[in-house]
Amino acid sequence: MTHISDRTKNLGTETAFDVLAEVNRLVAKGKEVVSFCIGQPDFDTPDNIKYAAINAITRGKTGYTASAGILTLRKAIAKHLSNSRKIPVNPDSVVVANGAKPFIMHTIVSVTDYGKGDEVLYPNPGFPIYEAQILAQGAIPVPLFLLEKKGFGFDINDLKRKVNEKTRLLILNSPQNPTGSVLSRMELEQIADIVSEYDNLWIYSDEVYSNLFYAGKFQSIASISNMQEKTIIVDGLSKTYAMTGWRLGYASNKKLAPYLTRWVTNTTSCAAHPTQYAALEAITGSQKKSEKMMQTFKTRRNLIVDGLNQIEGITCLTPGGAFYVWPNVTKACEIVGAENSEEFRKRLLYEAGVAVLADIHFGQQVEGEGQHIRLSYATSTDNIKEGLRRIADYINNYRK
Repeated sequence: MTHISDRTKNLGTETAFDVLAEVNRLVAKGKEVVSFCIGQPDFDTPDNIKYAAINAITRGKTGYTASAGILTLRKAIAKHLSNSRKIPVNPDSVVVANGAKPFIMHTIVSVTDYGKGDEVLYPNPGFPIYEAQILAQGAIPVPLFLLEKKGFGFDINDLKRKVNEKTRLLILNSPQNPTGSVLSRMELEQIADIVSEYDNLWIYSDEVYSNLFYAGKFQSIASISNMQEKTIIVDGLSKTYAMTGWRLGYASNKKLAPYLTRWVTNTTSCAAHPTQYAALEAITGSQKKSEKMMQTFKTRRNLIVDGLNQIEGITCLTPGGAFYVWPNVTKACEIVGAENSEEFRKRLLYEAGVAVLADIHFGQQVEGEGQHIRLSYATSTDNIKEGLRRIADYINNYRK
């Protein structure tokens, strides 16, 4: 029998897509489902961005580009990062790829050596690909547990205890998936103080929700004194411009840029040529539709948080960014007799017709934190109202 490597067989995945497939199977069988499971804007890509791609195709912009991306796009990204992060960014430090996600792997393989005990710190709960790629690239995953009492931030003392001479990378995600939590300036400064003590410790700053920031202004750890050279800033177009399927992301770090570029060359050669021109228009063109989307998400956030807190057995903190809520459903599970959040999730899907994700889809459950589920409010107001109604009715009607 032909062999499949253990690394491949044990490779983690983004379980939101697994649940989405489960939802689609039910819908195909005629079941009506209100879905909160996928983090994808329910808006269409703005027309000016579409036309920029069409125009690029008609002008023959369909061949290979430099692996790092076309210079005009990298200049536009550098200017955008300089203005939004309040730091000087040079185009030579910018690398473009087919989405922001590849930079997780590219960064881990660039700063850790396979099987040598190098450690990577990452948020838990967190985007599941972090842990999957840490393991796949032969490093040691070390979770930083996010705590409800800290607004789903981690304990700074826990970070101090876990950082050591073997730590090569600290992954930060703010605004965060799945909790919607954000790191304050004070927290970023505390993290910077710890990281600055270790010469070989990098920071991977996942900032793909940087424009989905609801109070004050977005803060990047790269803007803290002496942190830019240690920080890989990663951002993309998927969330801000409703471009999930276009697959365009970028990273910036002066020292790592040549190595990230080499990984792009080794994997996909370059980002899709027409998409790079769409990205150029997205960044440099009118921001009105994007800003309107952001305001819509804020309105939806308030609606879903208020609605969840009115349902018996559910409590929900107000997230500071992204388009996710992370309600505590411990008492709701007790009311309906569900053993845990995953059983509660399945019962909501099959019995109430509501699709959510459970906390186990985002890492190990945090001891003492109870049961949580994730809902994405990147869906219509009507869907939010109907989904909340179904959840409330289910809890009322299926008491243990």
